[in-house]
This record gives sequence, C-alpha cells and structure tokens, in this order.
Amino acid sequence: MTVRPSHLPRLRRQTLRFLSDPESSLRAKTNHGTAPGLDALASHLEAADLFWVGQDMSALAMHSGGQLAAARWATADRPSPCGLLYWDEGVGHVDAQGVQIPVEACVWGPYEDGLLLWLLMSRSRLAAEVARISRYEVAEDAIPPLIPICAATLPVTTEPASLSEVDPQLPQPVVAALAAAWLLMQQPQLVDRTQERADKPTARAYARDGLPAPEVSIVDLRRQYTPHDQDPDAGTDQRTYRNRWVVSGHWRTYKDDRYSADVRAQPQWIPSHNKGPAGAPLLLTEKVNVWRR
Repeated sequence: MTVRPSHLPRLRRQTLRFLSDPESSLRAKTNHGTAPGLDALASHLEAADLFWVGQDMSALAMHSGGQLAAARWATADRPSPCGLLYWDEGVGHVDAQGVQIPVEACVWGPYEDGLLLWLLMSRSRLAAEVARISRYEVAEDAIPPLIPICAATLPVTTEPASLSEVDPQLPQPVVAALAAAWLLMQQPQLVDRTQERADKPTARAYARDGLPAPEVSIVDLRRQYTPHDQDPDAGTDQRTYRNRWVVSGHWRTYKDDRYSADVRAQPQWIPSHNKGPAGAPLLLTEKVNVWRR
C-alpha cells in the first residue's frame, strides 16, 4: 500500500496501540533494555506533528545532507519539538548484519539530555519485500503499521555536532538527510508546505474520542524556484565577466538570530544556478570520471 499524507494519522494511531499493549508482538517479544526507548517512542508519537516528504524533496535532502559536516538538534532547529516524518519512497537503509532494511520514517523527541531519534519502516513495505523474495506472507495483524528499526540519542548543543560522530546504530546518510530536511523546511522560497487532513475514517475515530482530526504537513519542492539572492557576489569583486556558468548546489552559512547570546551560523541551501551577466554565453563543461587500476 502506498502511504499517502492522509494515511499518516491512522498509521500513527494504530502503531500507538501496539506500543501501549504489553501483550503485542512489539512489546512481548522485545527485551527489557528496549522498554524505555519504546516508552519514549510512544510518548513522542502521541505528541508528534506529522510530516510527509515528497520524492523530490527526499532526493534533495539526501543530496544536500551529503554536504553537511555538522548539525544542531536543539528545539529551535526542529520543525516541531516532537515529530513523525514519513519519506515518500524511503530515505536510505539500515545495515543489519548484511541485510539492508529500508528507512521510511523518522520519529524524534526529547529524551534525557538529548534528542531521541527512531528510524522506522512500514508494514506494507515489509510485506512487499517478503512477497518478492519468498512464498511466505506477513501476518499483518501481528505487526504495527510503522515498525521501529533502531534508535539512538543525538546531542542537543548550541554548537553544531559533527555528523561523523553520530551513534553507529544510526546510518549517517539518513541522519544527515533529516538534518538537511529541517534546514530546507525553513526556506519558503525553495520549499512548499501545505496541510492535508486525516482520511475520513480516522477523522471520525478522533471525533469519537473528542479530539480534532489531525493534519499532516506536506513538504515538497516548489515547482519553480526563484532565489532571493541568486548571485550575491556579482559585481563585488571588481571583475568583468563575459560568460555565464553553472554553480552547483551548495550550503551557505548565515547568521542565526535565534541564538542571540552569540553569533551562530545557520546553513542555507543554494540550489544550482547560473552565474554571470544576463544574456552572456553559457559555458558548459562535461565531467568525465576515469577509473584506473
């Protein structure tokens, strides 16, 4: 089943049932050491704002995350204190003794002195993978719709923490993609954020409990990006350019006024764009990768 934005509230609600039932497969078949983490996951899911990230945005988060050396995980840096973010078509894998487990969702929230990050996959993806490689079927009634894969705590500091020092239980590319997505969400000239309500059965279930129907924030790239500051250095170096050229996408650091005690740096993604005088010829170069033994 393809997970759409309107499905997320129902999947969250059903997953919480497994987490709150001590006899469920999620609770009864896990060791006592994971109990505190699962308790925190339940609390964070209960309070989470819901985000659904489109394929183009996911791809950009993975690409731009690969250029991030460090990230901050403080409350001011998150789109919400607790969140559930679903990546359309997934965002990387967790290596479990040679088996690549796809990551499709992230859940975060405060935990002790840091930020607890859970990585999850969907039950529908698991069922599809099992059906693809074997003749067996997944007993879906015994499995939560969002399956916890692994978790670790990230440091909450005012200075960016190196991504190379992320807990090895978490794949660094996935963590970097999440950090990049949080930064990209703060760029309205680059990202569209719209709201979608829960599907009707879920909305009715919430109404029976006296709760308003939750909404899901859909995060995707704008169809046409017009940067506010496409070429900030044009004309400042006293040079005269006779051609235009392509500048690859990159992060640029800006002052972050949310940290008023000191001057802090906030990366902002600058997409690939043309630089140089309007109307000038465009210089095109081709990159060739050479592999020599």
